[in-house]
Amino acid sequence: MSQTESRGGVTSPAAEDSEPSAPVTVMLSSRLMVLANLLKRGAILRYKRLTGLSSVEFGLVASLGRRPPMSVARLAEAVGQDKGQISRALANLVSRKLIAKSANPKDSREVLVSLTAAGLAAHDAIVDGAQERNRRLLEDLSEAEFHTLLGQVDRLTAIAAEMLESEKNAR
Repeated sequence: MSQTESRGGVTSPAAEDSEPSAPVTVMLSSRLMVLANLLKRGAILRYKRLTGLSSVEFGLVASLGRRPPMSVARLAEAVGQDKGQISRALANLVSRKLIAKSANPKDSREVLVSLTAAGLAAHDAIVDGAQERNRRLLEDLSEAEFHTLLGQVDRLTAIAAEMLESEKNAR
């Protein structure tokens, strides 16, 4: 297949070999979103198979990890959702005995959540699965390519964070 080259040496199929792409689909941000979505969908399927947890549930279990008990508000902040969005998932995890709830000894109005022994086993399965997926994703990269990629991702992440702040301020 013939290739055309764009900025940074990224190649894409030549127009004569495929349908012309809409300009947005060849942009780096679109390609990264496709990659992220593929990785997320694969993770959801793996963790459902390994632990029986939904995507919201495995996010909560992964965020609680082997940390000390945390407030529901802090957990919601860690997963980027509000308390209302995670309350149903927490109730389900409590009923399945994966998460325990307790009153904060310093403030009895606040509820703390932590993983039970079964929750820790689910967490460990998630971590093992994530490590395997990460290994598979990166196995064809040399160490130099890996470090270059991480540096570039960090730079792009910083720029994207600046862009987000700029958009928030443009309201």
